[in-house]
Formats: sequence, C-alpha cells, structure tokens
Amino acid sequence: MITKGDKVTVLDEAVNGVVLSVKNDQVTVETEDGFELTYAMKELIKIDSSINLGIGGHNFNEVLKDKEIPKPRSFVKEKKDKNERAAPEFDLHIEKLVPNKRGMSNYDILTLQTETAKRHIEFSIRNRIPKIVFIHGVGEGVLKSELDFLLGRYDEIVFQDADYQKYGLGATEVYIKQNPNR
Repeated sequence: MITKGDKVTVLDEAVNGVVLSVKNDQVTVETEDGFELTYAMKELIKIDSSINLGIGGHNFNEVLKDKEIPKPRSFVKEKKDKNERAAPEFDLHIEKLVPNKRGMSNYDILTLQTETAKRHIEFSIRNRIPKIVFIHGVGEGVLKSELDFLLGRYDEIVFQDADYQKYGLGATEVYIKQNPNR
C-alpha cells in the first residue's frame, strides 16, 4: 500500500518522487525535479531499500537499473589550446552556393565553386586567418583537382587532406603562412 511520504517510482517512465497525497486510486507525486504529477496507483512502485521484492521474476533493484536513463558515452576529445579557434569551414557543394542549379552547365558550376574558393582564400590571407577548410566532397575528384591547382598557385599556402575522422576524404585543409611584414 502506498501512503503519503513514501518514495515511489513510475513503472513506464524514468520518474521517481515522493507521494504528496493519495485519493482513491489517484496518487499525486512530487518528482525529483520538483513537478507535481498524478498517477494511478497501479502505475507506481514503492521504493523501499530494506526489502527486495521479486517482480515478474526480476529483482527490484534490477528493474530500477533498467529504468535508468543511460549516461552518454564519453569520447576522448582533442586537446586544443585555449587560444585556438575552430577553423572556418566552407562547403563548396553547389547546393550550398546557389538556391537552384537548373540551367547551369558543369563548367558553370565548377567555375562558381573555384571562384568561391578563391574569394575565401584571398579573404583569409588579407585577414590573417591561419587555417581554413574547404569541403568539396569525394565524387569524381574534379573539384578537388581544381582546388589543388588553385591552391598550388599561392606561395603563402600549404594544403593537405583534412582530418579523415571528421571529414572523410571530402575536404582539404589550407594553412596560410603568416608573413609578419604584411
């Protein structure tokens, strides 16, 4: 029997709390988060750590453990310098550059993509941005080849494939050498 002051848990929800009142079959519970919710008596289980009830062939503590919301897995994060900012990413996929590519030839698309990359490179050089990332996708490699050719024309740039774990094979990382005389 559940009475006022008992600690209870809800059967089909991850909710625990203390019974505030019992009226007929309705039980009002103050949750651990401070909300007042009303449940039918049959939806609640009294939590009593001194007894170990067998519920449907299961240990009561196992039932409670099954109800727990799983904690998110922790991943090893890259250690970054506090002063280091994330590199700006520029997606060169045509869908990101124009609202509708209808009527554009492959040549037009490639020209727009390389001109966009060129604008971002020159802006980064002028504004002393040390690193940028171009997302070009894998595809047949035409845009990557054009991008490599474009980047090779700049003396103050070094480039390489971007982090595989983050981008796969579809991105290029560009480092801009900082010239203190500029």
